[in-house]
Amino acid sequence: MSATGKNETPAKRERQLSSRKPTARNSLGLIFFPAFDWAISPTHPEREERLLYTRDQVFEEGLMDIENIYEFNPGRAGKKDVQRVHICVPDVEDVATDSHLISAGGAIRAAELVLEKKVDKAFAIVRPPGHHAFRVVHGTRGFCNINNEAIMVERIRATHPKMKIAFVDTDAHHADGTQEIFYHDPNILHISLHQDGRTLFPGSGFTDELGGPGAFARTLNIPLPPGTSDEGLHYVLDNLVLPVLEDFKPELVINAAGQDNHYSDPLTNMQISAQGYAELNAKLNPDIAILQGGYSIESALPYINVGLILAMAGLDYSYIHEPDYNPADLKQSPAITETIKKTVEELQQLWQKRSRVDLEEFYDFTGRFSTREKRIYYDTDGISELQQETVKVCPDCPGYLIISSTAQHSSSFRQNRILAVSIPRLTCDRCHEEARVFFAEIEEKEKERFDYIYLQDLKDDTYFRY
Repeated sequence: MSATGKNETPAKRERQLSSRKPTARNSLGLIFFPAFDWAISPTHPEREERLLYTRDQVFEEGLMDIENIYEFNPGRAGKKDVQRVHICVPDVEDVATDSHLISAGGAIRAAELVLEKKVDKAFAIVRPPGHHAFRVVHGTRGFCNINNEAIMVERIRATHPKMKIAFVDTDAHHADGTQEIFYHDPNILHISLHQDGRTLFPGSGFTDELGGPGAFARTLNIPLPPGTSDEGLHYVLDNLVLPVLEDFKPELVINAAGQDNHYSDPLTNMQISAQGYAELNAKLNPDIAILQGGYSIESALPYINVGLILAMAGLDYSYIHEPDYNPADLKQSPAITETIKKTVEELQQLWQKRSRVDLEEFYDFTGRFSTREKRIYYDTDGISELQQETVKVCPDCPGYLIISSTAQHSSSFRQNRILAVSIPRLTCDRCHEEARVFFAEIEEKEKERFDYIYLQDLKDDTYFRY
């Protein structure tokens, strides 16, 4: 008897095979959270429809019928989760709504699924986004209140404190918040591919932003010229990002999957297609993806996200195209290609000589501390912040941070002045004791000069506000 059965015709066998569910090569967990109860305004680009069209497309394409693709509910980040990352002024509940906490909880859920080996990979398709939220938070900037992906990482490191983690952020806007939070962390590699900051908010993300003295070259920025296409994106990926990841050897790779590099996005000037995104994801092979920006709600996001899901699942994504997709319209100019090649060459050389750089000369500091000033604008809330950050430079650990911040609200004469000490999880005992003594001194001496004084101590997993 043949394998097809005595009375089974080839046509019948073909129908039976086509009716079987396909199986994903990688098991994949999807977490959806469209945040129905949160929007900046009913017509603002950052609103719930961003994810509703994606969800409709996912079901229309039958992705939830594929074996090994599963949907999970998000959790809710707790106040302690937020305080491990942020100094919220004056407190967490003044900055973050339930929707923000659930968005961060969706990212945490994605990490839990992967680390507990319930799935091979996970994609948190959640909003509000988070990668523009800095350590100190006075309000909303870049549509972000709290940093969902950073909160996820610190939840991971509560139980895996020495885990090496790499971010690859593909949003058109520089991931300035995530960069700032991990700027002094040698176990976090943060790579951002974005539209040149001279042409787009937040106006940062240049090649000389390389991390702090204890984490030199753990921050890499690739500013891309407006008009960059799939060709340019993949040149950077193949010639810089993938080789750097191979050298760094992260235990976990996270794609901060911003999608506003798309050619139809109303807020940016890039030329990336859904195919370009899917192929990037297939090459990058991340463990976790977290949605960030992307505001072409109908024309781009449904197709990009379906392509990403298929790529993460190890399935064919070659048939995913936007209705108006025409490769001939998306060719980048020779000048753009040349600019990208020069940027990649500059960063290749820097990465190769990273261990031979004179850090005192590069950061222009002597002694035990390095200081930088930051002017941070909250475009959504109209807040201007002047911040001074001083890091203790220690040969044995990441040191600790002393942060003074003054925030002026444009709509009023209200001004907040805060002082904070932030102690990383892997700070050595000597620096930890020194930071705690310093905090005890300023708590008494400086309390009249500041509205609030904070201690963020990840080594002891404690947080105080005075």
